[in-house]
Amino acid sequence: MPQMQPMAVSQILLRLLIISTALTSLSYGDVGTAARYSPPYTPTACYGNDPSQFPSSNLFGAAGDGIWDNGAACGRQYLVRCISATVAGTCNPSQTIQVRIVDRAATSGSRPSREGATIVLSTTAFGSIANPSATSINVEFQQV
Repeated sequence: MPQMQPMAVSQILLRLLIISTALTSLSYGDVGTAARYSPPYTPTACYGNDPSQFPSSNLFGAAGDGIWDNGAACGRQYLVRCISATVAGTCNPSQTIQVRIVDRAATSGSRPSREGATIVLSTTAFGSIANPSATSINVEFQQV
């Protein structure tokens, strides 16, 4: 086996560095799971029965235990994007939505389609990024 020249090794290392930098910049946040839930959405753990808690876009959700943060999650906004699901073609990966946390998933009046999700999305929010008949998807999310 021929030995590599020092210049060739440094070029390979430089290329690997460039590729790894490019790959890490493609991911913009944390990875978790999302489920969906349906009305009734009130009362919520954050704002009770106040109808003004819901954005006019209906893009909102309930925080799972991983992001609930003892209620500090109330009102936080997250960018959410579907990255994969059990069934191929479920995600709309080109669509990223911004949701507002209005509830806690563990205590929401309407049960999530899957327990233990990182974030539970309103029907409208879930359907914006994935096939609405799916029960759970894998998502990238980032607080904004």
